[in-house]
Amino acid sequence: MKILTIGGTRFFGRAFVEGSARRGHEVSVFHRGESEPEDLPDVEHLHGDRKDGLGTLGGRSWDAVLDTCAFVPREVREVAEAIGDRVGHYTLVSSLSVHPDDLPVGANEDTPTHQPPDPDTEEVIDETYGPLKVACEAEAAAAFAGRLLVIRPGYIVGPHDPTDRFTYWVRRAAAGGEMLAAGPPEASIQGIDARDLGTFVLDRIEASDADTYGVVGPAEPATMADVLGSARSAGHGDTTFAWADQGWVLGLGDRYETWFPMWHPHLPGFHAYDAKKATAAGLRPRPFDETIADTLEWDRERGLPPLGAGMTPDKESELLSEWRAHVG
Repeated sequence: MKILTIGGTRFFGRAFVEGSARRGHEVSVFHRGESEPEDLPDVEHLHGDRKDGLGTLGGRSWDAVLDTCAFVPREVREVAEAIGDRVGHYTLVSSLSVHPDDLPVGANEDTPTHQPPDPDTEEVIDETYGPLKVACEAEAAAAFAGRLLVIRPGYIVGPHDPTDRFTYWVRRAAAGGEMLAAGPPEASIQGIDARDLGTFVLDRIEASDADTYGVVGPAEPATMADVLGSARSAGHGDTTFAWADQGWVLGLGDRYETWFPMWHPHLPGFHAYDAKKATAAGLRPRPFDETIADTLEWDRERGLPPLGAGMTPDKESELLSEWRAHVG
């Protein structure tokens, strides 16, 4: 197949491009040229910024296009106007954030979503991200009826993660010493390995699937204690865990979301999505232990740079002291 990716040099997009090249597909990657890994497969690079238009794609045709970075409906509309009649199949990467945060345990593709933003806005902030993804899906459905695949990932994790959210937990739990962890230990956690997401999406594109899938992992339920224990084992650390209770963490204010990424036990359905539909369609998440070990190995190979999520050692020490004082 001739496949165009809009975005595709980072994380999930990179995994998809690598998998497509391994299967012998002819891949063109439209991106800004700011991130072009040296070890990316030999694919065609089309440099451009979608904000400045898609003229680079003029006169070209593809069997399928994967749009990894449409955040407002206008961006979907512009793809349709530029190449919609020269593309056989269109895949939109949406998000489980199309659902409200307080979604029920066992939510699935049929669970109600947000309403599109009203009035129309292109400001992407926490409050508008999910509604804008809903609007993107509606725009795509109108433009690519009968040839649209919608993928709604939960948290994407694994090597090459630019968000550092999952990487923080893995690195810190492997490092040793006393670690401040957000409880309860049995709180569930879901995350789909970018490589498994890439494989699933490619499989569905090859099948010309025109459906909607919520995609989460791991295959077996996991808890925060499982993740931290696995990371400690992978790093051969001597880490002990100080489990701060939910009420205390929430009492830290909005910053807790940065210090304790991916932590949502106060929203019971947040890490309890039912991916049965995607599993029936071929989703095969690898064991979380493998994702954790590979993430740690990648993080160490890149030199353990400062992270954009989680706590610095000084902040962790400060909060540990506060937690000890709280519990007496």
